[in-house]
Amino acid sequence: MPPFPDYPIPLDEDQRLRDLQRHGVLDTAPDPHFDRIVQLASEALEMPIALVSLVDRDRQWFLARHGLVVDQTPREMAFCAHAIAADGVLVVPDALADERFNTNPLVLTSPHVRFYAGAPLQSSEGHNLGTLCVIDQKPRSLKPDQLEMLQLMADLVMREIELRRVSNLCPVTGLFNRASFFRLGQQELERARQQGHGLFLLNFDIDDFRQINHRWGHQAGDQVLVDVCKLTQLRLREQDLFGRIGDEEFAVLLVDGDDNSAMAIAEAIRSDVAAMGGIFSHSDYHPQISGGLTNLVPSDHSFADLFYRADQALYLAKGNGRNQIARLIAE
Repeated sequence: MPPFPDYPIPLDEDQRLRDLQRHGVLDTAPDPHFDRIVQLASEALEMPIALVSLVDRDRQWFLARHGLVVDQTPREMAFCAHAIAADGVLVVPDALADERFNTNPLVLTSPHVRFYAGAPLQSSEGHNLGTLCVIDQKPRSLKPDQLEMLQLMADLVMREIELRRVSNLCPVTGLFNRASFFRLGQQELERARQQGHGLFLLNFDIDDFRQINHRWGHQAGDQVLVDVCKLTQLRLREQDLFGRIGDEEFAVLLVDGDDNSAMAIAEAIRSDVAAMGGIFSHSDYHPQISGGLTNLVPSDHSFADLFYRADQALYLAKGNGRNQIARLIAE
């Protein structure tokens, strides 16, 4: 048992950690944009230490730091682990007078934290990924306008984080691109094995998509892609992963489900697309998709094994006449 109280676990912890990973900023190289913000926070609030802290499963990792040498600490020691469970800025005027922190090694030894203020970094999905925090080695307080300034700077940090996430997305559909989908898919595979839940992958593409571009132009083709994605997203849950893998090929990773529910979702997506009208409601063309569904098995060495098996199932669906979902359920 640690010699200090446990940190609170946010109610959205599982999805919060997933959201943190999907932003792709953990364990990245130093970035001058974040470095400037922590320097500004330190100088504007007259604090010797300012940090951008991302709270991972068992640690807090500093995306940017000013006035501190270490780049991470255990989560059980992290003041920020408490801040991400709060609704607003968490302020600790004197850590030695606070039962949550007065036996914490970060208080009793270097860096000798006495004052702490942390503003949550809330993603567009509504999850607190970490904080922008300032620290002093003496007790003190912040005025309301200073607390507001800290929150405004935290908003700037979150905007920079979101911009980096956008760089991993398809500009037309807003979905994860192929490289990001594979990276995040591997993380979900490892999580599924750790937690013992099911994982299913649906690969699908739009049948005869090239004729859309040939008959109506690329703008019309882009609109079909967007419409298909919107319909698909209506069938997915927050934890599911959706990516654009090729020109007209997509992949949906269904997290924590079973064979029946996965097939039901796949068929629902296929049916929704077949009923789609949109810009082609007055033409003889009706978009349809072919899909391949498979499941994670112990013999899969990596996410690529799962992906290429789903592709095999997709080729079966296309070879059998299209506008259908083919399954390759492995054991």
